[in-house]
Amino acid sequence: MTVPLLGPLALTDFAHAWYWLFALVPVALLVGYVVMQMRRRRHVLRFANMEVLEQVAPQQHRRWRHVAAALLVVALLLFTVAMAGPTYGVRIPRNRAVVMLVIDVSESMVAEDVPPNRLAAAKAAGKQFADELTPGINLGLIAFAGTASVLVSPTTNRAVMKAAIDKLQAAERTATGEAIYTALQAIATVGAVMGGGNGPPPARIVLESDGKETVPSDPEAPRGAYPAARAAKEQGIPISTISFGTPDGYVEINGAQVPVPVDDETLQKITEITGGQAFHAGSLGELSRVYAELQQQIGFETIRADASAAWLRLGVVVLVAAALASLAISRPLPT
Repeated sequence: MTVPLLGPLALTDFAHAWYWLFALVPVALLVGYVVMQMRRRRHVLRFANMEVLEQVAPQQHRRWRHVAAALLVVALLLFTVAMAGPTYGVRIPRNRAVVMLVIDVSESMVAEDVPPNRLAAAKAAGKQFADELTPGINLGLIAFAGTASVLVSPTTNRAVMKAAIDKLQAAERTATGEAIYTALQAIATVGAVMGGGNGPPPARIVLESDGKETVPSDPEAPRGAYPAARAAKEQGIPISTISFGTPDGYVEINGAQVPVPVDDETLQKITEITGGQAFHAGSLGELSRVYAELQQQIGFETIRADASAAWLRLGVVVLVAAALASLAISRPLPT
């Protein structure tokens, strides 16, 4: 369950929700108090001289005498919340994680619908992503066209990563499935030697491409994009995709203009299979914003932190207020 409050009290989950049964105690006290007040009022009305009672105990004073009891009930409820083990979400930088940046360098990436061309814009955005990603994350680079190559094994050295991105060169054909399999192998390799936790490190693949897979031509074929995506799902590795370009892109081959419209369908399917997230970018600015959003998703994790101390302190404050109210308001009637 959640309780929308502020600060450490915000959107609180409860580790021991069954402690809420103790809330029956202040509820029972409240019911008993109301019943006693009703009985006491009937008794006073039966025997009291109302004119004298109004002079020695005005109506306003009689109302204020309930404040102490109300504060006591609130304090007990706050103590109940504290016992229930409230927690709240805290975002902290990831340190033990692996991200593989997989960039399409096929010939269609030299299309100039994204100035100066798709590949140059991809390089600029990729280097910015490397700079802004949480320093403790191991970032690797794979370039793929007709084949896929690991240019940088997962590392925290961002200078090496950016230097490799600068050297990307366009080549023929597009083997998306092979790129995914290569990324999975790189993640498994680094996970086998990485310490600091139980089990393999959390991992993510960020796949940027602009066109349909051509090797093989059917993404359902062996070593195709979809079987590779299913392999990633089996390993618990989501793939976030970025389809980069516009419908009007073209490249010149042997003096002829060949249309290379951006393909969203294949990349969308990959994210559906793996549980990742699909993005589309038609300009360098949009691509930079996509990478910034991915950085926030990948670079941080939310953990549950104990919030019981804040509720306990608030309960003590209210309890002290109840005691002071009792001393200030429930004093003897004047004689």
